[in-house]
Amino acid sequence: MPPAPRDPLPQIPLGGMFGEADAPGGRSADIEEAIMATSTYTVTGMTCGHCASSVSTEIGRISGVTDVAVDVASGRVEVTSEAPLADADVAAAVDEAGYALASA
Repeated sequence: MPPAPRDPLPQIPLGGMFGEADAPGGRSADIEEAIMATSTYTVTGMTCGHCASSVSTEIGRISGVTDVAVDVASGRVEVTSEAPLADADVAAAVDEAGYALASA
């Protein structure tokens, strides 16, 4: 009896990168990263870790936000999201936390 046929190996194009249709799940990691947006804001009034936690929690509740990094000393808040965020949504979240958005 002849051996059972094996599934063919995927063809990897020159350069070793899958295209969107070729990658497992239909998307490549490069395309996934290209969709992510990162924005930096300055928040005034934060003085401690609890302040940072409050701001991070409120911004993290905005739909599409995947990561929030807060630096209390500089007031810098870096937000990573699936798509660009409206500054008004970020300002409202910061206000809900009890602080003010200085700039976007």
